[in-house]
Amino acid sequence: MTGGATVAELTYYPLKGCAGVSVRVAEIGPAGLAHDRSFMVTGPDGVFRSQRRDPGLALIRPEITSDGGHLTLRAPGAGPLSLEVDTTSARRDVQLFKTAYRGIDQGDAVAGWLTEVLGVPSRLVRVPPEHDRVTDGRTPGTSGYADSCALHVLSRSSLELLHTHLAEQGAAPLPMDRFRPNIVVDGWDAPHTEDRARRITVGDAELGYAKLAVRCAVTTIEQDSGARTGPEPLRTLARYRRAAAGGVVFGAKFAVLRPGKLSVGDGVAVRAWGEPER
Repeated sequence: MTGGATVAELTYYPLKGCAGVSVRVAEIGPAGLAHDRSFMVTGPDGVFRSQRRDPGLALIRPEITSDGGHLTLRAPGAGPLSLEVDTTSARRDVQLFKTAYRGIDQGDAVAGWLTEVLGVPSRLVRVPPEHDRVTDGRTPGTSGYADSCALHVLSRSSLELLHTHLAEQGAAPLPMDRFRPNIVVDGWDAPHTEDRARRITVGDAELGYAKLAVRCAVTTIEQDSGARTGPEPLRTLARYRRAAAGGVVFGAKFAVLRPGKLSVGDGVAVRAWGEPER
């Protein structure tokens, strides 16, 4: 069932809530794929912005240099904006799901650009070098400004099963990017194998299972257009993926046990198994 499993896609999201960057090769550090969720858009009050309320975030396409020192943002109808990343200025208070963190404000120029693109007053902050967040779940770890754990893993077989259920409801299939995974696995024949994998080696890295990924309204937003598309996939997921603690789950979150390099095509080996949590 798992012998032929490989990495099919790798994606990191430099700005939380904005478009992802697909790559063939990536470094995994303690906080996940390099540069993943290392920036966050906030309101003037420091509270993070999300596609849940600001779906236009999906249209912002970031590019960041390999050393993390230079960031370029692009969006339809707006000229590109480039900036040198500030890692030394005074820290400011920010909030992510009502939890307080610190961020380094990236200045008025990018704030003005984001405000124009999103239509609401916005600022951009970067994770400070001393960021010491500890994430929850079965395997503790760390992450930047991700919702929770460092890595979101999802298999193609899980998406294929969802497509079967969607078709039964007369609904169209959905692209993988609706779920914004970091690592997409191909070759796990059984859907939701990621729910049972407790320790994974992939490339040079080792990952530990933290928890199931609880899904939200972001999955109902078309990532190419920023348009809200209705109740799917949440309506269909609620029919067969409802969690005992509430909400619906799809995919799994992992912490980094051993950093390393990985590439599309690398084998994915499950070293320890467990019963799926529901």
